[in-house]
Amino acid sequence: MTLALLAALVGTLGYGAGSVLQAAGAAKATGPSVVFQPLYVVGLCCDSIAWLASLVALQGLPLFAVQALLAGSLAVTVVLARIFLAARLGRRDAIAIGAVGLSLVVIAAAAGPESASIPPAWLTPVLLISLASTGVALLAFYKVGRQMLLAVVAGLAFSGAALGARSLVGIDSPVQVLGQPAAWSIAGFGIIGVMAYARSLERGAVGPVTSVLWVIEVILPGAVGVAVLGDGVRPGWAIPAFLGLVVGLAACVVLAMSPAQPEA
Repeated sequence: MTLALLAALVGTLGYGAGSVLQAAGAAKATGPSVVFQPLYVVGLCCDSIAWLASLVALQGLPLFAVQALLAGSLAVTVVLARIFLAARLGRRDAIAIGAVGLSLVVIAAAAGPESASIPPAWLTPVLLISLASTGVALLAFYKVGRQMLLAVVAGLAFSGAALGARSLVGIDSPVQVLGQPAAWSIAGFGIIGVMAYARSLERGAVGPVTSVLWVIEVILPGAVGVAVLGDGVRPGWAIPAFLGLVVGLAACVVLAMSPAQPEA
């Protein structure tokens, strides 16, 4: 579990830095061309490292814990925006950062080991149907959709990727990964999520967009993990874990609306 926690921390730092760089890149390019903007590309590299780290974390921690820890990247984003973009950091932001840190400590302490139960057979078909649905939604909203609609699509896509990663079983080699449909769904969800998030950043500030993104990413996969995949918390830690999630999400929303967030 120690390795999983360290991996989640790497993911938190990577996503935090990636958000700042992607927001800066999205401000310099529009449409699909944003993927060729240097700052955006570096931000994607940070996200890629963070995503790989999250896969490691998912091998030893339940979904709700990993997603909540990764949501703490908002605090990293605000701090980096203050350091590198000269954004203003107010007292409310400082309190929210402290609340995020405290909530993540509680969630990490409350998390039990990842469930050893095998995911139900119907989960992969549901993931593939969801992949097709989010793809259609992206096509429908890409040109005319508001930033929040695109943020919801991105949040659903990244949630699907997390669930796909969690549903992989019996993996001993990369070849075995390629043989599982859930693995291909991860790539599809990732592409849709990246495109929807980039487009939403073009249409508004990174704060509200990222807030919607992470609230969905914490609640949806976490709920499925507990209800379907057998994830749980340590005995006696259910209430602290719930309170940690509530406080952490509330603090993330505060940080997402912070003036210290970089503007897209």
